[in-house]
This record gives sequence, structure tokens and C-alpha cells, in this order.
Amino acid sequence: MRWLLSLWFLPIGFLVLWLVLASNDWSLGLHFFSRDMYDTVFGVYAKVLGVAPETLPPLVVRALILDSLIVLALYALRRRKAIVGFLRDRYSSRSSVSLDSLSKAP
Repeated sequence: MRWLLSLWFLPIGFLVLWLVLASNDWSLGLHFFSRDMYDTVFGVYAKVLGVAPETLPPLVVRALILDSLIVLALYALRRRKAIVGFLRDRYSSRSSVSLDSLSKAP
């Protein structure tokens, strides 16, 4: 499962880094991170899909968020026993504090 998470989030992290740097034209001296490259990439995708280039970045961001939530849900489904045990231990320790122990304070 760690491999799945690594193979998912490393490329997604790189894509998000590229989206942020290129959309704000923080090129860091590289053409890859320039706004010109950003416009070219989304222009090609827009021409292939037949939509306006301005509509693609929000769609890409929504798709990344949805897909990442699906991957995290699969991970939580696989680890549900450990997650439920952790939550049970965490919240049962809070409710075990009684007021009788406070009355013995100096």
C-alpha cells in the first residue's frame, strides 16, 4: 500500500508544483516552469478536447483532488481496523478521566 501511495502522490506532487510555479510564472530560470510552457500545454489540451484553455486548470485541480480522495479512501478502507482502534483508544482515554481524581489534589 505504501508503494501505491508513493507512486500516486509523488507524480501528483510534481504536477501540483508545476501548476503553481508555471501559473504564477515563477520559472526559476527554467523554461519548463514558465507561463509560456503552461499556456502551451493547456492550449494543446484545449485544442484536443475542444474547450476553452481557461476552463482546463480548474478542471485539472478538481480531478486531482477527487482522485486523491479516492486513493486516500482506499487506503483508509485497507487500514480501517488500525484507524478504528486508534480512534477508540484516543477517545476512550479522554472519557476515562473522572472528577473523583480531581478531588484528591492538594
